[in-house]
Formats: sequence, structure tokens, C-alpha cells
Amino acid sequence: MKPLPLPIRIAAGLVATAVEQARNLPRHAVEFPVTAVSQALQASMRVQQTITELAIKGDRVLGALRPIEEKPSWATFDEDLDGDGEWPENGVTPLRRPEPERIPVARPPAKVETITPEPPAPVETGDASGPNVLPGYGHMTIPQLRARLRNLSVDDLHTLLEWENAHGARAPFVTMLTNRIATVTTS
Repeated sequence: MKPLPLPIRIAAGLVATAVEQARNLPRHAVEFPVTAVSQALQASMRVQQTITELAIKGDRVLGALRPIEEKPSWATFDEDLDGDGEWPENGVTPLRRPEPERIPVARPPAKVETITPEPPAPVETGDASGPNVLPGYGHMTIPQLRARLRNLSVDDLHTLLEWENAHGARAPFVTMLTNRIATVTTS
């Protein structure tokens, strides 16, 4: 038997390929958004990379054409200050004078004194040391209390919570004790 002509064989191959692609269409439809986003991000990154490379080359060319300033006009160094460590009265350093086309140098902000806040005074109560289940509880910080909570029973925790509510009801302590009671009782 004589083989079929080439155009018919090519057409049959195209039909077979179309059928295979139609069968794979659901899988490709799911993958398409991910593939499209990935390709768009790759193209964006390539464009950014090319722009950065061009800018670097441009900097090199322009840098070779311009002379290097020994002291840039925008830089102010500690040596530019007066001998007593203060800025000159007129804000202009002795090394450079303002030129009409330049913008004058701004004065540095005034020195600001930092005020260290004092720690809050402990709540004065009749029994500042705390209940007997945890001596010194009234002076404890949250981290100190957290370190000791695991060793306390539910009754001890309830005693601490009652004492806290009666002696200042500090919100972080009440919350920590309440959460620990809930954790212990659900375990």
C-alpha cells in the first residue's frame, strides 16, 4: 500500500495534537493564572535589572567626564564647626561661602534634653507583700509573676486573683492570672 500524501499526514498529526491538548485543557486552565503571574514577574524583574545596569553604566561614564569634588557642597563635617564645637552664628562654615545659586545650609535642630520617665510607684496597700501563697507578690513585675505561675495550684491562683482585685486590680496581672486559671482548669 502506498503511503498517504504528506499534507494529509500532517493534518492527521495536527488533529491528534488538538485532541491531546483538549484533553489536557482542564489541567492547563488551572495552571494558567500561576504561569501568567510568574512570567509577568520575571519580565518585570528583567526590566528592573536592565534599567539598573544601564544606570550603573551611565554613572561610570558621567563620573569619568566630571571632576571629583574634593569637598562636596552638601557635606558638613565636624571639622567645619567652630573651635568650641558649635555651629557658626550665621550657619555658614568658614570653608565655604554661600553662592547666589546655592541653597543655604539649614541649621541643625536645637539640642533636646531627654527626660527619663520614673517607674510608676507601687500601689500602696495595707499588705503590700501579697498573700501567703506567693510572698512578695505585691512588688513583682509581670515577668517575675510569669516565671512563678507554673508552680501554683488553681486554688493559689484564685487566691492571688482575689488579692489583686482587692489591692489595685492591675489589668496586666488580672489578665495573666485569669488566663492561667483558664489554662489550668481546661488541662
